[in-house]
Amino acid sequence: MDLTFSPQETAFRDELRGWLAANPPEPEPADGGEDAQFTRRRDWQRRLYDAGWAAPAWPTEYGGRGATPTESAIYFEEIGRARVPFAANTLGLLLGGPTLMVWGTPEQKERYLPPILSAEEIWCQGFSEPDAGSDLAALKTRAVKDGEDWVVTGQKVWTSGAQYSKWCMLVARTDSEVAKHKGLTYFLMDMEQDAVQVRPLRQITGEAEFNELFIEEARISDANVVGGVGNGWKVALTTLMNERAGLGFALQIRLRQLLDDLIASAAERGLLDDPLYADALAELHVRCESIRLLAWKGLTDTERYGQPGPEGSLVKWLWSDTNQRLTQLAVDIVGPDALTVGESWSYELLRARGNTIEGGTTEVLKNIIAERVLGLPRLKVSA
Repeated sequence: MDLTFSPQETAFRDELRGWLAANPPEPEPADGGEDAQFTRRRDWQRRLYDAGWAAPAWPTEYGGRGATPTESAIYFEEIGRARVPFAANTLGLLLGGPTLMVWGTPEQKERYLPPILSAEEIWCQGFSEPDAGSDLAALKTRAVKDGEDWVVTGQKVWTSGAQYSKWCMLVARTDSEVAKHKGLTYFLMDMEQDAVQVRPLRQITGEAEFNELFIEEARISDANVVGGVGNGWKVALTTLMNERAGLGFALQIRLRQLLDDLIASAAERGLLDDPLYADALAELHVRCESIRLLAWKGLTDTERYGQPGPEGSLVKWLWSDTNQRLTQLAVDIVGPDALTVGESWSYELLRARGNTIEGGTTEVLKNIIAERVLGLPRLKVSA
């Protein structure tokens, strides 16, 4: 693993830094709530798109820059350092688009990739269900063939950004007579139909970032099957591997920023000379660097094998645990102000509670690491 940038990579970084410095996003809206925040992120993605920076890792034939994996990592690091908002269509850019590039038909790529890139059509991910969160193969949402369409009925939960989405990456059961993971099919579902109802889930932060989807005989054209009927498990794994790999660099940069902010707060309060606080901050620093290097190792593996590997699960697991430790330490350092409504540390503390659940629960990620990275045998539970 060589972390020395080539002249081409350095030029890529400098070009991006220059553009970000010359094109700051609009200030955060003073009011308007989540809708105003989303509008700001959508406008920001369109500016990135117009300048060719919405998804530089996408191939040039799909509107990207054909950036190498290293250049893509540089992109996320610079976006993080500039503290600009994430693009509104993050799930489409990081998950939906790359999945279509692997499994989509030429017609699907031509139809769906351009509006993902421009933020004209927002995407969400319909995997988790009330009784099938991290266990995707246990899902119960059913799809039944009816002429040229599929009729879908079921429920999804923890669907980020569903209230703004046009399309949903939906996995449903199309065959109940075969093994659970073999009877799944991956669909693109139009969210703008009466058969799909979105119900927001209010979090302890006050936001409704996640949603429930109630699907009652929604119709999906057979042309919107991705990867073939019954092949949904493999297609979904492509989506999940891109999710954890793409998140790795964005998460580690955000974590580093929070730690730097916390160290600055400790310095303002004269706490860096206290060995208890100094040791705790030093441990968080070591963890941040470990996560950063793990993200780069995952990048090396992607370059070597052509796709992300299961190591992305390790990055997400360690990040979620470290972020929770960091925000808890912030309460001790900042004091009562960290628990005041409207303060940034209050939000970070509350939001971190969900880190070990979203994007794959820690328990499931540990199983993935044990089985697919360490090669340990599956746990057998006796009746």
